[in-house]
This record gives sequence, C-alpha cells and structure tokens, in this order.
Amino acid sequence: MDISTLPLSATVRGKLISAGYTSISSLASISSSDLARDLNLLDSEAREILKVAFPVNGMDKVEGSHSIVSGAKNAWDMLHEDEFLTRITTSSADLDNILRGGISCKEVTEIGGVPGIGKTQLGIQLAVNVQIPSHCGGLGGKAVYIDTEGSFMVERALQIAEACVEDMSEYSEFVHKGFQAGQETMQSKDILRNIYYFRACTYTEQIALINHLGSFISEHKDVKIVIIDSVTFHFRQDFDDLALRTRVLGGMALKLMKLAKEFCLAVVLMNQVTTKVVEGSFQLSLALGDSWSHACTNRVILYWNGNERYAYIDKAPSLKPATAAYSVTRRGIRNSESSCKRNKMM
Repeated sequence: MDISTLPLSATVRGKLISAGYTSISSLASISSSDLARDLNLLDSEAREILKVAFPVNGMDKVEGSHSIVSGAKNAWDMLHEDEFLTRITTSSADLDNILRGGISCKEVTEIGGVPGIGKTQLGIQLAVNVQIPSHCGGLGGKAVYIDTEGSFMVERALQIAEACVEDMSEYSEFVHKGFQAGQETMQSKDILRNIYYFRACTYTEQIALINHLGSFISEHKDVKIVIIDSVTFHFRQDFDDLALRTRVLGGMALKLMKLAKEFCLAVVLMNQVTTKVVEGSFQLSLALGDSWSHACTNRVILYWNGNERYAYIDKAPSLKPATAAYSVTRRGIRNSESSCKRNKMM
C-alpha cells in the first residue's frame, strides 16, 4: 500500500516520500527515533506516524504482506519464460547481437557513459522502436519517458520516428512482398503521440512519478518501456546524507524491478559517470557508487575508443561480457560506419 493512502497531512506525506518511505511496508522495520531523525521531527510525532500506519500496537502487518511467501515458480518454468522473453531492438544489429536481440522486457537495464556518448539518443531510439508493430517484428507498445535533465529533444524524436517509419515500410515490402492485409502504415505523428513524456525537476518529483507509474501503466497497459534519463541527476546534487540517499535509491530500484516484472516491460535507466581513485590514479566509473551497481539486472557501459562509440556489457546474468561498436546518425542509432565498411569489403 502507498503512503498516500494514510490519513496524514500533505506536509508529512511529502517528508516521508522525500526520505524514501514511499510505501507502508517501508515503515515496518523503522524505529520511531530513526524516523524522527530522517524526517526532522520530534520522536513523539514519529510515533504518531507509526501508529497511523500500524494501528494495533503500532506494528500491525501490512495488508498483502503474506504475498511474500506465495506465488512460487519452479526453475524449469522460469527457464522456459526466459527463452521467450521479448526484446526491443536498438536499431544497431551489432549492438542487438551482443544483447541477444535487444533490451529485455521484465528487466531493469542501466546504460551509463560520458556526456555526448549517445545515452539520450539511445533512450529516444528505444521509445520509438518499442512501437514497431508485431508484423514488422516489434512489440507494438508505447513508451514512458521521464526526463530529469531536460535533455529530451522532440525534434530529434521526430527525426528518429520518420526514419523508423521508412525502415518499417522497406521491411514490409521486402519480407511480405507488397503485403497489405489491412495493416495501416504507422506515421511519425502517431509515434510521438505514443511517447508519454514526464519532466521531473527535483528528486521528490522523480520519486513521486515512479510511485505513480503503477497506476499509470495499469490505465495504459500497452506501455512496454519506461526510460529514466537520467536516474542519477537529482541524487548527485540534492543529497548530503549518503546513507539516506542509498536507502531512497534502493527503494526506488525495488519499485522499478517490480514494475518490470508485473507489467512485462523494459525499464531503462540512464546513468552519468564520475571519477574515483583506484590505486592512486583517477578512473571513470558510473555514478551513485558500488551499492547502486546491484540495483539493476543488466548494465551497459558506453564509451569512446578514438572516434568510435562502443557499448560494453558490464553486467548481465544471462549474457556474456561483450563489446559492439555503434554510431549515432541522422536516422538514429545504427551500426558503426567502420563496421559497415568492413562488411561491404567482405
């Protein structure tokens, strides 16, 4: 159950959400003194909040908590499900190849890299590609795009959408030999209408949006991807208490994992880079620290090698570490130009 269902003042609910207490279950193991410290309240006020959340002796169990021990699956069924896991193409055949077909649904994928490497470009490409209809090999879904940095460019989305429409037309003609069968040609304006855009200007708005996603997706069941660009931005600027930040991020990651599984959709989180000292030298690493590295199912790192862009699978339980070159072109994400030249020469 959500914190918003409790009969508390808007101010108290806002403090709870800002401190990472987004569900009633998140309050179950917290002491009143710890809660008072996190919310900057008196201990007596924190006790009153816990009494509201858990009326009987302040510690009634949350409705539905028994679901933790229900719904067991056997490993054979899980393996069978993984074999038929749907994926979203990146529009780069080489990148799709190392990802075994593209970005996986039912999983959380983190994509990190330096500024200018193409993270936002890839996010927009995925928001477009998720809409490719089934007769062209896609999911025919819609996208939720949460923009924390203000980097989403609708003009660029239109450009990529127009290229996607052209590619789908060529694909249908090639595979189906002029196949019509009543299938209407998707237009670029339709693609833009199917991207639900949210702007989060603070970490509180970001948390509130993620808490609202379950309800939103329940009403828009054709959403097949959620992109947060970037998940890092507000949490690198607005937090001095690192322990609190870790708890807030952990709760957010668990909620996103649950959304991915429950609605069979892909969650893609863009991340920034930072520097850390390793054996006396400075090295680039993804932001938010080592604890965050466990929050996602898959991690893809984008980097430069000379003038070439590369993607490296740093973490993926079902994929082996691999590298692929890619390009950011006028039409969107594509195979690297040098790779195309090599293929032509062969």
